[in-house]
Amino acid sequence: MADEVVGTAAGPGPAGAQRGVGAVAAARSWHRRRGPGPKPGRGPGPLVVWGPGLVVMLADTDAGSLITASQSGARFGYAMILPQLILIPILYVVQEITVRLGIVTGQGHGALIRARFGRGWALLSAGTLLVSVIGALLTEFAGIAGVGQMFGVPTAVTVPLVTVFLLALALTGSYGRVERIGIALGLAELAFLAAALASHPDPGSLVRGLGSAPLGDRSYVLLLAANTGAVIMPWMVFYQQGAVIDKRLSITALRRARQDTAFGAVLTQLIMIAVLVAVAATLTARPGAALNSVGQIAAALTPYLGHAAGTVLFGLGMLGAALVAAIVSSLAGAWGLAEVFGWQHTLNSRPGRRTAGFYLTYAAIHITGAVLVLASVDLVRLAVDVEVINALLLPVVLGFLLVLEAKALPAGWRMHGPRKYLAWALCLVVIAFGLYMAPATLGWV
Repeated sequence: MADEVVGTAAGPGPAGAQRGVGAVAAARSWHRRRGPGPKPGRGPGPLVVWGPGLVVMLADTDAGSLITASQSGARFGYAMILPQLILIPILYVVQEITVRLGIVTGQGHGALIRARFGRGWALLSAGTLLVSVIGALLTEFAGIAGVGQMFGVPTAVTVPLVTVFLLALALTGSYGRVERIGIALGLAELAFLAAALASHPDPGSLVRGLGSAPLGDRSYVLLLAANTGAVIMPWMVFYQQGAVIDKRLSITALRRARQDTAFGAVLTQLIMIAVLVAVAATLTARPGAALNSVGQIAAALTPYLGHAAGTVLFGLGMLGAALVAAIVSSLAGAWGLAEVFGWQHTLNSRPGRRTAGFYLTYAAIHITGAVLVLASVDLVRLAVDVEVINALLLPVVLGFLLVLEAKALPAGWRMHGPRKYLAWALCLVVIAFGLYMAPATLGWV
């Protein structure tokens, strides 16, 4: 992926991007300052633009999501495949809004909230983001530690090594380089597609599963809520909006950026389906197998894949998923807080006096996550708590996103008519499932 598409340096964005007709002129001025851009009618190609959407979607299939998919396959076989397909447009609709907000206004999510609603609401959004990011990092570090234990490497070695790697990654001085590394790590998740094919699922059972939805079973509804409520993480919104800015995408790149997001949404859900299928296909050989850790999931695959293949495939996929999610969530946290507090924030500049707040935040997030995992917290319970936290935070995050789309964008770039109502309805579905899941998961009902 190219480090730069148009212009020379990311700036603060158009100051007037929040006000009616003036926002149009501000947006045009913003993009003129970033360079001449491609010839009229010709936008940059996919290899130049693609990246932010693919990275954020690969991060969406993180360690916690993979365990949820495994439990879905173990408990209900192929009956959870159709919901995974239905989640594709929900993912796309939400993340496409972040693309438009970032490219058209030239401002990150936190900066837009501060400009539109004031510092108090911006601090609320920053607090929401920080809680979600720390929870995500704990889950990812726990997943990485689980992979290490599968191969005999203790947590006390795995977690510090990964922390150093992630800290060093941000010091490369190039957003493009970080993006390429993130994609390479995330593509390790394709190992799950190989695992699904190697498990030899029965075609007839797959077709029957697509038509099965036992909504009368409370356990099924809870797992459905878990899958739906976890499809959008708060840090995904902040990351993709910040990434299209740090990548310096112009309005001419918007169509390609949407394609990037759509492709990523399809790929991440296919990976979830692959995990579900691989586990469901082996269920007859290991009925009732516990699937609460990386090692247990790998063991459940041994009847068809063999011990070595099952361990390597799931270990590789889980490691890639956890690493790319750790990169995305921590960058989202650092970008979001820097936007709220007005710090300079870009991976295209090495640490210095002006970027100190951004890089220190990035480092502090990783160190906090590593210390908590090394303190031997209850990792299984932690994964449950993180799901609940994300579910409770979604109304705040999606609420800000939808209002910004309706108010911060120039009229010509907003959703209108049926498209607008569909987007709001899909977001409300995600919020409703998340809130439904939270009390049940906590044992309140």
